[in-house]
Amino acid sequence: MIVKVCGLRDPENIAQVAALPGIDLIGLIFYPKSPRYVDSEATALAVSSLTTVKAVGVFVDEKAEEVVRISRQYNLSYVQLHGSEKPEYLTGLRSLLPFSVKLIKAFSIRDETELAATSGYEELCEYFLFDTPTSGYGGSGRTFDWNILQYYMGSTPFLLSGGIGHDSIASLHNFHHRVWAGIDLNSRFETSPGMKDIPLLADFLQNIQKHEL
Repeated sequence: MIVKVCGLRDPENIAQVAALPGIDLIGLIFYPKSPRYVDSEATALAVSSLTTVKAVGVFVDEKAEEVVRISRQYNLSYVQLHGSEKPEYLTGLRSLLPFSVKLIKAFSIRDETELAATSGYEELCEYFLFDTPTSGYGGSGRTFDWNILQYYMGSTPFLLSGGIGHDSIASLHNFHHRVWAGIDLNSRFETSPGMKDIPLLADFLQNIQKHEL
C-alpha cells in the first residue's frame, strides 16, 4: 500500500519523514492560500536530495507554465491537481511536463454522483485522490463516507485522503476496493500546520503494517 504524507515544508522535518520505513511519497503544497504553502530554496534543496521517497507537488488552478517551473525546481515525481482543472488542462500540462512526472487528480466526494466526474480523467492520471469536501483545499481533519466508493467503477487507482489518523486503522483494515492504491496523511499527524509529529507517524506506520493493509 502506498503511503503519502502531505503538507510538508520544513527541510529537517522532510528528512525525518522521508527516513521513516513505509513512506513512499511526500506532498508539498504550492497553493499560496494554504497554511502549508511552500516557497523556499532550502526546501527545494532538501527535496531534490531525497532518494528513498518521491515528491508530489500539490497545485490549485495554477498556470501550467508555473507548474512546470516548480516541478523542475523541486524535482517533483508527481503533480497533484486539487482545483477545478479540466481534462483539457491536464492534456496540455502533460505535453509540457517530462514523461517521468505523473499526474494525480483530487476529487472531493460528498455522494456517489460526484464520482461520475472522474470518467473524463481516465488515461490522464496515474492516480486519483478522493478527499473530504471543505471550504478550502485539504487538511480538514475530517473523513468522508468511504462506503460511497463502492460506486467507483473506474480503472484508475486511487488514494484515500481526509482525516486519516490512528482511529482510522480498523476502518482501513476493513476497507476493500479493487483499485485502492494507498492513503494520504496530513493534518492528523501535525504539531502545527506543515510540521509532522515523527513519533506519531512512526507509531501509525507500525500499526498499519501489523494489520497488513
